[in-house]
This record gives sequence, C-alpha cells and structure tokens, in this order.
Amino acid sequence: MNEVKRPRKPLIYYYAVVIMVLSLFNFMAMPWLMEQRVQEVDYGTFMTMTEQQDIGRVDIQSNQIVFTNKEETQIYKTGVLEDPNLTERLYTAGITNFGAEIVQETSPLLSFMLTWILPMLVFTAIGQFASKKMMDKAGGPNAMSFNMGKSNAKVYVKSSDGISFADVEGVDEAEESLAEIVDYLHDPSKYKEIGATMPKGVLLVGPPGTGMTMLAKAVAGEANVPFFSISGSEFVEMFVGMGASKVRDLFKQAKEKAPCIVFIDEIDAIGQKRNTGGGMGGNDEREQTLNQLLTEMDGFEGNSGVMILAATNRPESLDPALTRPGRFDRRVPVELPDLDGREKILRVHSKKIKVADDVDFKVIARMASGASGAELANIINEAALRAVRDGRKFATQADLEESIEVVIAGYQKKNAILTDKEKMAVAYHEIGHALVAALQTNSAPVQKITIVPRTSGALGYTMQVEQGNHYLMTKEEIENKIATYAGGRAAEEVALGSVSTGASNDIEQATKLARAMITRYGMSEEFDMVALETVTNQYLGGDASLACSAETQTKVDELVVKLVKKQHNKARQMLMDNRQKLQELSEYLYEKETITGEEFMQILNA
Repeated sequence: MNEVKRPRKPLIYYYAVVIMVLSLFNFMAMPWLMEQRVQEVDYGTFMTMTEQQDIGRVDIQSNQIVFTNKEETQIYKTGVLEDPNLTERLYTAGITNFGAEIVQETSPLLSFMLTWILPMLVFTAIGQFASKKMMDKAGGPNAMSFNMGKSNAKVYVKSSDGISFADVEGVDEAEESLAEIVDYLHDPSKYKEIGATMPKGVLLVGPPGTGMTMLAKAVAGEANVPFFSISGSEFVEMFVGMGASKVRDLFKQAKEKAPCIVFIDEIDAIGQKRNTGGGMGGNDEREQTLNQLLTEMDGFEGNSGVMILAATNRPESLDPALTRPGRFDRRVPVELPDLDGREKILRVHSKKIKVADDVDFKVIARMASGASGAELANIINEAALRAVRDGRKFATQADLEESIEVVIAGYQKKNAILTDKEKMAVAYHEIGHALVAALQTNSAPVQKITIVPRTSGALGYTMQVEQGNHYLMTKEEIENKIATYAGGRAAEEVALGSVSTGASNDIEQATKLARAMITRYGMSEEFDMVALETVTNQYLGGDASLACSAETQTKVDELVVKLVKKQHNKARQMLMDNRQKLQELSEYLYEKETITGEEFMQILNA
C-alpha cells in the first residue's frame, strides 16, 4: 500500500519568489521610472535657459550636461559641445552651483508608493495566502486553528507491491472471516439482492505484534479500495470538541471515497467505557469524541460501501455502546500463531533475506513457541545481522537458532568472566533443570543447555521445546513443570551443599504456576472449582487480582507454599538418586559451556 501525499512547497519557497520579484523590480523598473523624469533637450535650449537665468544646478560630465530648472522640479540633459566660454556664461547668468552630481530623485508620490504601499500590499498578500493555507488544513473557516479540526488520517491506495492475504500468514481464521468483507467490497450487489447487509464495523482483537494492522491493509489491498489509517490517540486533543471535529472530517472523507476502508488502530484510546461521574478536562473530551464516533457509525446507511476496521489489545475496556450490533458487529480474534503458523510466518519473512538451503524452519518454529508475528520477523532480521557480522552472504540454521536466544535471553556477554566456582555452580544449576525434566514423563524435550552469560542477566539457561502444539496442561504436567523450575536450586543443594541467588527467576515462575493452579484452574481439593482471582488484560500480560477474603488469601498462601515445597523435595530426591549423572553431565557442560539436547540425552542414557 502506498500512502497518498499531497505535494506541498515549503513556505520559504514563496518568500524566495517575493524577494526575487522585488529584486527584479529594483534593478529593472526603478531605473526606468527614474529615466522617465529626465527630459532630453538640445544645446540651444540649454543656452537659452542660461541666458534667461532659468537654471538651478548644472553637472558638466564628459559625455553630457545634466541641469535643472530654477525651481529644481525638472531634470534636463543635453550633449556636450566645444564651448570654451561656457563657464563664463554660467557665472554671468548667476549660476555658481555647477560641477556637483545631480541625484535623480523619484517623485514624492512614487517614493511613497514604493516605500509604503508596495511593501504593505506584498506582506498583506503573503498573510492572506498563509491564512488560507492554514484554514484549508484546519478543515475550513469554521475550524479553530491550524489543523486541529481536520483528521490526520493517512490515505493509502493499492500499489504494484501492495499487501495481500498472501503476505499475512499464521492467522488463517481471521483471514477467512475478513475474506467475506473483501468479497462484499468487490461485489456488493449479490448481498443487496438477498437483503443481507455487511457488518458496519469489524473489531480485531489480540496480543501486540500479531499483525492486526497488516491484516487491515491486506483487506484493502485485496479489495483494491482506498484505505484510511489513523490511530485512536490522534483524535484526542487538548481543546474540547476538536476530537469530535476530527471524527466528522474522517467520516466525511470516507463517504466521498466510498467504497473504502477506515482503519482505527488502538481504538481503546477513545473507546473506553464512559464513567458515570461526569469526567472533567481531557476525559470529557475523550467522551465527546466517543459520542461523535457512535453517532457517525449509526449515521451510515446500510451497504454504503464504507467498512470500519479497528484494532485493540484491550477489548474488555471498550464501551458496550461501541461493541453492540449495528456498530462493531463482528469481533475477529487474532491470536498468537500455532506451530504451523509460525513456520509459515518465518518462511514469508525469510524471503526478504538470503538463507541457506538446508535451513529447517520447522525446528526454528518449535523453538520460538509463543512468539508473535512481529517477534518472528525480528528473529529473521537478527539472523541476517548475525550473518553479516560473521562475514557470510546468507543466514544459516545456527544464525536463526542464535537469534531466538537473542530475543529470549539477550546477546552473549563477551566481557562476563565467571570464577571457576561460579561457573561450576551454574553448570550444576542448569543440568539440574534438564535432568529433572528428562526424568519426568510428559515434559518437553531438552533442546539446548548453556552456561554462557546473557545481557538479560541470565548466567545460563536450559531450553525445552515442545514437539507440537500444546494447548492444554494437566495437573500432573503443571506439577512436573514446577519440579523442573525447582531442579536448579535442588542441584545446588545436592552437589554443593549450599544455595545461591541464581534461582530467583525459577522461584518466581514456580510460585506463579502454583498460585494459578489453586486460584484460577481449580486444581486443589480445598477450594475445588472456585475462582479466587480474576484476569484482566488477557492480551497484555494477563494481570490477575484476587477476589477473596483475607482469611481465604491466607489459606491460598499456605497451599502455594505446600505445593512448591512438595515439588522441590521431589526434584531433590530425583537428583540424589541420579547424583552420578548429575556430576558427569555438569562436568561435561562446564568444559563445553554449551551442549545440545542430543548430547545431553546420549550421556544420560549411556
């Protein structure tokens, strides 16, 4: 999609034109005007006026004589003849003021015109022109000032390399839902024939980076219609009423270019639920903007050819009046891609760079579990950058795998030097995670173990990769995961007889899982299927807040401690039973610093 931009000349361009015109006038017109006041006469007339003592001043030059009348109101000039008695005759006529240069002054009226009237006309014209341009940008003479009354929507049209559904992968369900919108924009007559009307608005909801904006552009690209794009925050102004004015202007433009698509990104900026307390200031402005948006969407007639698309990461915060049927009729979830979707997205973005022929995108897709489309695009770009740093012309499998680690844990810290004791402790810690995971059933296989410090602060990590899509987790699987988190601390206890601060993130993750089992998943005998917390912002981290009494919360804390402690003891016992393998694997990792899952399993099964 190419953005349509009106060509605008900078203001300095117009100033330069005015200065050029004035300069030409000064060098060409001024001498001509002055020349009009000098009257050329013959030498006889000069002699006659001398005898009649009708001359004021005389300037005798090498090629001409310039003189004035007695009142000095007119300037004359004549040629120079051989006249040795000229000076004597001038003295006899009482003329003593000769030989000085006569300044050819303009008339008082002309001087007044050039000094006052012309500059005033020029600067008045510049002011009128600038005022007109600002009023045009402001949406007409009724707008307050500058461009506050006009929407800042960017207008796109389909280009030869425009975005289509072929460029958007991993969101097949959303594409299928939006394909109907494209078909309607192509041929609305068959829908009118049966009496069906398309949704006035389609709301795209999902986590950040899942490609909602790209999907909206793909709809416009497939339908080959104009595409208006604007962010919800651009409607909100400091002055009350300006946001509503921008909404009116946006919908006016859309009606003029129908059929078209209007895309409002981050609509929650203006579409949040209205409070009942009568907000003040900016909040009141936001509500007026929302009210105008509701009115405009209701004002559209059916099958008008204008489709409204909007995207948000916070659908629960939108006003019910905005999401009711008749406004945003259809809600299209754009979720994180599954394994197959991740592989397709990686292949799409890999077309922009050079990659080796033996790259296995399915392996990369498994390693990038939970990544969004934007993160996958970043992984491809990081792989290309790493290939350039290493002096290669294409990205390899190793580049892609390393780029995943960069996105997950940051870059390798080249200057981080651990002591031998610390390095051995980290090796025991990471092997503890891997060994507990491998000794349990229904755990994801170990893909890689490293003790190379990262910029995120991790001194090492163990990567586990699921073999396929995994949507549900049983109680036993969650308990196994908690035990795996506890495996690092348990290994330190078994091998070193002491603990370190390296398990801080493991403790946090294990506690979150244990609490969720009790308060959210109903996996405790004490509370059974009772929800003790509510989840908000499911697409922005899933913040949870407890919805229970203080006594119940105390009981929940006790159960969380009991559950984590039980899995910690289980992990410690597993490692004690396999202490020899723990020692052998840790020493191998200490020497190699990074080992693969295959190497780990070979030593474990030896």
